[in-house]
Amino acid sequence: MYPRGQRVLPRIGIFAVPIVLASFWSPLARCQSHTTPGAHGRQVEVDVSIRDSSGGVVSEPANVELFLNGTPCDQRVTSNGRVSFIVSDIGKFTAVVSARGYSPGQSEVSVSEPVKVELVVNLQPVTSGSSAAGATDSPLLAPKAKEALERGMQALREEKLDVAEKALDQASELAPNHPQVLYEQGVLDLKKHDWAKAQSVLEKATQMQPNSARALAALGMALCNQRKYAEAIPPLERSLALDPASGWQTHWSLGESYYHCARFPEALAASQQAETESDGQEPQVDLLLARALTAVGRYEDSAKVLRELVKNHGDRPEGATARRFLERLTADGKIQQPSNP
Repeated sequence: MYPRGQRVLPRIGIFAVPIVLASFWSPLARCQSHTTPGAHGRQVEVDVSIRDSSGGVVSEPANVELFLNGTPCDQRVTSNGRVSFIVSDIGKFTAVVSARGYSPGQSEVSVSEPVKVELVVNLQPVTSGSSAAGATDSPLLAPKAKEALERGMQALREEKLDVAEKALDQASELAPNHPQVLYEQGVLDLKKHDWAKAQSVLEKATQMQPNSARALAALGMALCNQRKYAEAIPPLERSLALDPASGWQTHWSLGESYYHCARFPEALAASQQAETESDGQEPQVDLLLARALTAVGRYEDSAKVLRELVKNHGDRPEGATARRFLERLTADGKIQQPSNP
């Protein structure tokens, strides 16, 4: 057989993300956010304003999540319709906002240099008798629980898993059924490769917030890493339906799950999207793409991907796998040996 996927933990951010999630894995976030004003270097100040359909300020407390290139950076709650972030990187910023009584909304902007930018997110009120497909009402946390949660999130960003575990345990004691606490616990379990525990926690989080794209992505990744591929597909598909720009990790996990369920055309489409989202910088994405291309009979296209992988990541384990893959394709007569390897 041609090489099939290994149980690889994709890198997601802590939504952050899957993941992120993620990556559910190397540093969790590609960016660092700060509260101290005054951007310098590559820092970007992002001001987010939340308004209703009439253009007025939303006075209801709103949860604001900031993503950079699909990876979560920070999350804050505001009660005055405005919140500010300072992020130590540039790229495409997306603000996702949810508030009780409103359908969730988002806005994005691409930044190529250190500047101050403003995002305006317009929320539509939920009328009586209607259901907001993306509603993610989240109960507010008591100050001590919020402080413990924020310490846990910061420790996760810094890969200090022991510190994160202590902080999140405290947050869980104070707010045992809060969806945000459950989600961060799930991210911690994913980073510790405790797939079964992550699945259990994230199932609770998605039951409480069935339209949370990041929690659904994290749950799908936990299932994928347990080789529960058929079970992983629905939450991953749902996550991408809610947030198509959730990051390459979600597309990769969905493609991996499709592949192992012999849904090869869908695996190819998902792996191609993961390749685009990752800018061709993730060798496990290249391997999945090559396997999917082989499965649909596009052998020369697969070989081209594999040769690029060997060229760019020859010192990585994926590079060795790619060489064996090429040797097998050649031995089986599927491709011709290049004249100038």
